[in-house]
Amino acid sequence: MAILIGAILGYLIGRWPGMLIGALLGYWLGRRLARGIGIARVAQLQSQFLDSTFAVMGCICKADGQVTDAEVQVAETLFTRMRMSGDMRNRARDAFERGKADDFDLDAELAEVRRITRGQRALLQVFLQVQLSAIAADGKLDPAEHEMILRVARGLGCSEAEIAQIEAMLRGEAGQAGGGPPSGQALEDAYRVLGVERDVSDAELKRAYRRLMSQNHPDKLAGKGLPESMREVAEARTREITHAYDQIKEARAANG
Repeated sequence: MAILIGAILGYLIGRWPGMLIGALLGYWLGRRLARGIGIARVAQLQSQFLDSTFAVMGCICKADGQVTDAEVQVAETLFTRMRMSGDMRNRARDAFERGKADDFDLDAELAEVRRITRGQRALLQVFLQVQLSAIAADGKLDPAEHEMILRVARGLGCSEAEIAQIEAMLRGEAGQAGGGPPSGQALEDAYRVLGVERDVSDAELKRAYRRLMSQNHPDKLAGKGLPESMREVAEARTREITHAYDQIKEARAANG
């Protein structure tokens, strides 16, 4: 449309040469406008993603009947970790409170998350990882909270295997500081993180690793709607994927 309008205006001003110049200018302007709309669209998706993240978190924290001071502190810690301040932090607090309300529609909120992420698995897993890390921050998982996490995962279209993968990532992240050879549980978790069986070939293992690293690259996720404030979560995922891959390679090398 911009090309046609440019061509018509160009013809009216400078006949055939003007029409050519006008068409080229219309094409350039159309590309710039489309790019601007795309950037605005991504910013809107990021804002919606962040709102839903903390609204669902508020709902999960209330799953056992009440939201404790410790759980509120977990949310505040996440605000700080995500470098949120001012209006952004206030908006996140409002979303958390919205999720705690008795009339909060969790299923509708999860449907909105699926819509804005367009079913992108890596984005949905980051969303779920934030929820899991929040409720596991106190070192325990209440049965009601676990059931709620399963409901959230199903609402997002994630499988229980994907939940197990994220839980393995969180255990691996917590255990990275220890160093030394991986334990049996750590090695099992490493295979779970990469989504492969223990008897997978070295070539297949490397392909799985590269595929996950590509899917979870923070820049790629940002272009699909991941808020900049949640970049650290995505970076932690890629670190844990690499850590799992290194653990498996180390164990295989030690076993000859």
